[in-house]
Amino acid sequence: MLDHATLRTFCLNMTGAVEEFPFGPDAAVFKVMGKMFALMPVVADPPTISLKCDPIEAVILRQQYPSVQPGYHLNKKHWNTVVSDGSLKDERLKEMVEDSYVLVRQKLTRKARAELDELENDE
Repeated sequence: MLDHATLRTFCLNMTGAVEEFPFGPDAAVFKVMGKMFALMPVVADPPTISLKCDPIEAVILRQQYPSVQPGYHLNKKHWNTVVSDGSLKDERLKEMVEDSYVLVRQKLTRKARAELDELENDE
């Protein structure tokens, strides 16, 4: 089971990722080049994280895993909220975070993607 600190660190390790609090101090929003790829309540127990998802895969994941639910206060077609309660393997949850990041990154402008590519090459 991934705890809040581990999920936060994993999100922030994505190239160009930043943490912001546009909805107040209770919800951390993780963005890449100004676009949200994850949202995580600061004090949820167990931790939850909302992630962008391909619409077809979103439905499949909800059917496979009880801990994956339609995005809470988000577009339910494109977002899932995942409860990190141990019922989903840690590696699978990390893959879902990575998938969300990639989906958002792919929709960025060519210029923004080039900036991220430069950041990756500098690492």
